[in-house]
Order: sequence, then structure tokens, then C-alpha cells
Amino acid sequence: MARQAFDTLRALAIASQALGFILIITLETMLGDAARVWQGWILAAMVAVALWIALVRLYRRNKARKAMARRLADDD
Repeated sequence: MARQAFDTLRALAIASQALGFILIITLETMLGDAARVWQGWILAAMVAVALWIALVRLYRRNKARKAMARRLADDD
């Protein structure tokens, strides 16, 4: 199974984490200590997106594995 040159899920993960950290730093700069609650929500959203991406990656990997097993079974 050949790997893609561009991994969309990896790019999405990097972009979401970068955006989250930028938002956290921006909130700290603009609101000071009042930003703590918002930063917590952003961090929770970052973790949720990371978990979602991990589940999608697992689903795709298992789907590809089943397709490969089906092809090998058909060849026999």
C-alpha cells in the first residue's frame, strides 16, 4: 500500500493545533487573567479535534486493512 505524498489528516491536525495555540496566546495578550476560562475551552476543543482526527485515522487504516485482506482472499 503506497503512502500519499500529502496527508490531509496530518495537515488538519497541525493547523488545528497551531490555530488553538495562536488563539490562546492572543487571548492572554488581550484579556490577561480574564482569558483563563476561554483558554480552557480552546484547549478542550483542541483535544476534541485531536481525538476526532485519531479516530478518523484509525477508521481509514482499518478500512484499508480490510480491503487489502479482501483482495488477498480474492486472489487465492
